[in-house]
Parts: sequence; C-alpha cells; structure tokens
Amino acid sequence: MNNYFTEYENLEVHELMLKDRPRQEAYYNAIMKNKALFKDKVVLDVGAGTGILSAFCAKAGARLVYAVEASNLATKVALDLIEENGLTNIVKVIHSQIEEFVLPATAEKVDIIISEWMGFYLLHEGMLDSVLYARDHFLKPDGLMFPSECTIYVAPCAVPTLFDYWKNIDGISMERFASALRSQKSTRPEITHLKPDDLLHEGIVFHWMSLMDVQASDLDEICFKDVMATQVAGKHQGFCIWFEVRFPGEESVILSTSPLASETHWKQCVVVLPEDSCEVLEEKSPVAFQISMKRNSNDARKYNLEVELLDPNVEEHPMPCGCHMTKCILTEAHLKMMDTS
Repeated sequence: MNNYFTEYENLEVHELMLKDRPRQEAYYNAIMKNKALFKDKVVLDVGAGTGILSAFCAKAGARLVYAVEASNLATKVALDLIEENGLTNIVKVIHSQIEEFVLPATAEKVDIIISEWMGFYLLHEGMLDSVLYARDHFLKPDGLMFPSECTIYVAPCAVPTLFDYWKNIDGISMERFASALRSQKSTRPEITHLKPDDLLHEGIVFHWMSLMDVQASDLDEICFKDVMATQVAGKHQGFCIWFEVRFPGEESVILSTSPLASETHWKQCVVVLPEDSCEVLEEKSPVAFQISMKRNSNDARKYNLEVELLDPNVEEHPMPCGCHMTKCILTEAHLKMMDTS
C-alpha cells in the first residue's frame, strides 16, 4: 500500500481533523442546511476516512452513499462508524482507491461527490486529482461537487515567531540562533498560525477554480504576479498563503483558513523572505512580487513554492492602485475626477 495511504491509518491524524471545529462545522452545515439537495440522492464520498461525511449525507436523506477509502481505515474504522450509527442500509463502505473503484453494473452515476481533500495551501498532498477523476468517471452531468469552488489568497506579512520572538528570551537575546533557524527553514515553507495583525494586507486572490470544470493538468503549475499596496505599516518578512472553499446550495457555506478566520488544522503557509530582503514598510507601500506553485517532479502530491520580489518601479501596477507612488496617486486622483464629472 502506498505510504500516502498508510499514513492515514494513524488515528491521531483523524483526531486532529475531527477536533477541527471550523472544518467539521463547515461540512456539517453544508450538508444539513441543504438537505433538499441530498434527499433520495446517490452520493460518492472520495477518501471517506472515518466515514463521518458519509454518515452526515445519510442523515441528510441520501438514498445511497458509496464511502470509498483506500487505506485500511475502511475496514477498521469507517465500517464500525457506519454500523455503530445504524446506517449500513444506506452507506456502503468500499476499501479501494477511487481510480480502481467500479460502480455496480446496474447503477447510475452519482448525484453528488463529496470529499475533504484539501491540504496545506490547498493543493499539498495532491488528492484533488483523485476527486477530479471521480468527477469525470462517476458524476452525472448535472451533479454537484461538495465543495464546488476554491480560492487561494496571498498577502505580505510579518512572521514574529521566526523574527521578533527571539529578540528577548527571558532577558537573553537569541537573534543569531534565530538567523540560523531561519536559514535552516529557508528551503521549505513554514506552516504556522498567523495573527490578523501579522498581515500587511487583507489578501488578494492568487488563484480561483471551479471543481466542476478544472482539469488535473491545470494544477501542474500556477503562477501569479501583482503589485499590491500595503494596508497597514509593518515588517515585511514573508508572504502568507491560505485558502477557502465554498459549498453549493441556497445555504452557501464557506470554509476559510485565513488568519482572519477561526483557526484550523491547516493553519497558514508562509514563504519566509531572506533576511536581506526584509524591511519595514509604511502604509500604502507597493509590494511587487511573483509567486508560483509547481508540482514536484519527484512527488506529484507535493508542490514547490517560489516567491520572487520584483521592482515596483518597473512593474505595471493595477488600475487603480492604492500605493503611495506618485504615478499611482495621480492616476487615482484623475479617475476620481472622471467619476465626479
């Protein structure tokens, strides 16, 4: 069995996810507040894990749920959960990778696909590929995806746990240790909780996609370039990346991993800048950058993240731009005059 799947046989991994209340509440509300969408429908749960989402779907009125799980959790945990809750007549637990799953010969395609596939910075772990495979092979043309839309955000930020924290440890300066620590961590993004005050901007959309039409090949590389004006003054020590997903239905539910939202087990992903690139910025300072996510050539489930600082004097600014550069101030004033004329 692939190591990716055997890692999910560790019950502490599921304990962490099940105790993540924003995660749990988002899926529960997305299902239970939209029972009409599930009433008498056939549902496919991709990567069912403990089976709790399948149980939610059954409780919401689904006629049949295929709970497909590749790890041994299918027989050890998910089956027990379904039996414990008296749902074996609705939920069929299937120990299989989704790519090897086959619908019964007489069965129609499913009405809904549900999955909790998101990893750090959304795409880490590469499970979305399997969800898209399920969509292409098992979902009816008018079927629904839960979640249905995904957005990745990025913002310049301070990283006090790697910088300011080490200035005074019980009266002792440890800045040289901190510098060595940052150097050691510089080859990979930092997964950490940031506070709202650590953000220099509320965040802009780095990437958006609909799960109804995105293709796996679209996920091989995602690039984005922009100039943003800081909304507050502060120390620019990195770039914070987070995501949110939206569920369909009249009672639309959003699960956000933003520093401005309740903490989740995904935390945020921070690309820390080299020390010689860090600086204190005033409010409305322009930050020009290019960011890319590219599949790791040795492991398709992982991504390489790269951020490059660009020269705001050279790069084209958005229109209008709220930064304090003269050309943007003049442009903004001109646009305001046109609006009032």
